[in-house]
Amino acid sequence: MQECKSGDTLVAKGDKFSLKQCPKGNLEIQEMQKIPYASAVGSLMYAQVSTHLDIAYIVGVLRGYLSNPGMDNWKIANRVMRYLKRIEYYMLTYKRSDQLEITRYSDSDFAGCLDSLRSTSVTFSC
Repeated sequence: MQECKSGDTLVAKGDKFSLKQCPKGNLEIQEMQKIPYASAVGSLMYAQVSTHLDIAYIVGVLRGYLSNPGMDNWKIANRVMRYLKRIEYYMLTYKRSDQLEITRYSDSDFAGCLDSLRSTSVTFSC
């Protein structure tokens, strides 16, 4: 993805995630085994924790499909990587300080999970 085009958004309006997107047949499962989905999500998790808190929500969603990812999940992971390509020079930087100040942010949706109708929330501190 080093030479990929940059992307504008993490998630497109109307994107929904569901277990129905997971592969069902042996052929689909074999195709997904060739794709380094877990490695990509692990890399995104590292980027999220280190410098890009703005991808926390989508990384959390993608992480939920690690055991049985579908092609739609792989496309979303690629979209996140293209987004990071666009903002590669914008990131959190940490500096030494005598005063420790922790700020916490939180966001959630209402019944966003199509499978359980539970809300999804993200909380992070910086």
